[in-house]
Formats: sequence, C-alpha cells, structure tokens
Amino acid sequence: MNKLLISLTASLALLASGPVFAQDENQQSGDAMQGEQSAPQTDFSDGELESFVNAQKGINEIRDEYMSKIESADDQAKAQELQQEANDEMVKVIESEGMEIQTYNSIATAYNSDPETRERVDSMM
Repeated sequence: MNKLLISLTASLALLASGPVFAQDENQQSGDAMQGEQSAPQTDFSDGELESFVNAQKGINEIRDEYMSKIESADDQAKAQELQQEANDEMVKVIESEGMEIQTYNSIATAYNSDPETRERVDSMM
C-alpha cells in the first residue's frame, strides 16, 4: 500500500510541475506508436492557447482535490478508482473549453519542448 501511495503521489507531483497529458477514452494505444516521430506542432492560435490556459486552471484544481483523496485511500483499488475519476474530470474540463484532447496534448507537448510556445502560454496565465 505504501508503495502505491508513493507512486500515486509521485505521479500527481509530476502533474503539478507542468500541464497534464490527458488520455482520450477513444484513443487507441496504437496511435502513440506511429512509425515516424515528427516535430511537435507549435503554430497554435491565441484562442487555442487561451482555452489551454483555462483548462489548465481547472485541471490544477482537480489535481489538488484528488491528490489528498488518493493519498488517504484505504487500498490500491480505491486509489486507482480515484485516479481514474480525476482523469475523467480532467477530460471533461478540457472538453468544456471546446478543445479536443489531442489539441490539448499537442499544446502541452509544445509547452514542454518549445520555448516560444511556453512564453506565449506563460504570458496568458
């Protein structure tokens, strides 16, 4: 149980350090294994970045709310259930901003790898 809590806490701590990479329920695992890796998209509109910033605020609130719930879970199954619940809530936040999960993840990737995108997003926060 302790190892699970440490693992979950570490995972949530990683989320705290940057944008969340949400998973679309309809996305197949094979999508991530495409043959060629291309440079991340960086030509996002201001509207897309504003939606990303708004979604990120909601995601941070969900992360904060669920971190303590997951840490105090009685067992591994409950902790995993809470983690899935948090992920589902995060997906809802992203979609409520009119964004597709793929677009959100593309911006998050660019935020972490492209200084210009990071500057643009940080200036909107």
